[in-house]
Amino acid sequence: MRSGIDILVGTPGRIKDHLQSGKLDLTKVKHVVLDEVDQMLDMGFAEQVEDILRVAYKKDSEDNPQTLLFSATCPHWVYDVAKKYMKSKYEQVDLIGKKTQKAATTVEHLAIECHWSQRAAVIGDVIQVYSGSHGRTIVFCETKKEANELALNASIKQDCQSLHGDIPQKQREITLKGFRNGTFKVLVATNVAARGLDIPEVDLVVQGSPPK
Repeated sequence: MRSGIDILVGTPGRIKDHLQSGKLDLTKVKHVVLDEVDQMLDMGFAEQVEDILRVAYKKDSEDNPQTLLFSATCPHWVYDVAKKYMKSKYEQVDLIGKKTQKAATTVEHLAIECHWSQRAAVIGDVIQVYSGSHGRTIVFCETKKEANELALNASIKQDCQSLHGDIPQKQREITLKGFRNGTFKVLVATNVAARGLDIPEVDLVVQGSPPK
């Protein structure tokens, strides 16, 4: 970084560390990209992001960097934050628009009503029917405890592993590699696995309970 780079990709905390220690100079930045902006700002990173961008932006200057914000959802407060850094003639590109059908048309959706105590057994049956012995399944749970309990439940007859925030990063990578390679067929995860995963072999996604 000291000798000069073209592109820097980093988390807000780490970039801020390098700025404060003088290892990073952002005064000549030409483009700023915030990915997953709704999540990043919602998770309390807004202040860190503002601290970083303050170095590169001058109020009402035409020479400010081009700013690109990417977000799966755009609540009104995302626009409020965006206006701070974007020029008044900013453009919005909406890839979904007003369509009510926001999921892929090739995906079938089923809602299955069952008592909480029967959940593991029902999920086990659904996996057998819709994913079989060769397919891959991801089951999403709300808590780490649920994920652990479900992954160990005898009703889910396929090989199964859990993935959540308490599992060290190194182990997470090993687990994901095993799932990709087909070493085990069922991944029980919290929303730590909901973003940025691309595993084409997945036939079935089960949402353990409706998202709150």
